[in-house]
Amino acid sequence: MLKPVALALLLPTAAVAQSFSSAAEVKPILMATKASWVAVRDYDGKDLVYFTNLLAWRCGVSHVFYAVNDGEPVELEMEPCHDGTAQPNAMLMEDTLPYITLPQGSVEKLTVGVVFDDDSTEAASFERKAVLIP
Repeated sequence: MLKPVALALLLPTAAVAQSFSSAAEVKPILMATKASWVAVRDYDGKDLVYFTNLLAWRCGVSHVFYAVNDGEPVELEMEPCHDGTAQPNAMLMEDTLPYITLPQGSVEKLTVGVVFDDDSTEAASFERKAVLIP
């Protein structure tokens, strides 16, 4: 006969949900995936610069800035978090897309700065060849 503790271990339990909507939750993920913050794709006569990884973990991030080829920083438009839902980081892509479009071959280097909701910051620079995707 199984003891109550052993029986409890065999029964399915509800998973503890995490919203991943604070700097404490998303910063470790973004630090571990820093090499994937951006990607560049030469497509249809344009450079598409993807920020998909950053935007997928945008809840807990206050601002994202990017600079192309040592130019002036520009703030990236981000879809708001969908607080109060099961997936606050879901990207609905109704008003914003996870990429920007630039002239073909114009991106040689990208610098990205992230400001978390705890006011901490992280930055990284990427050469085109290091983030170029087919």
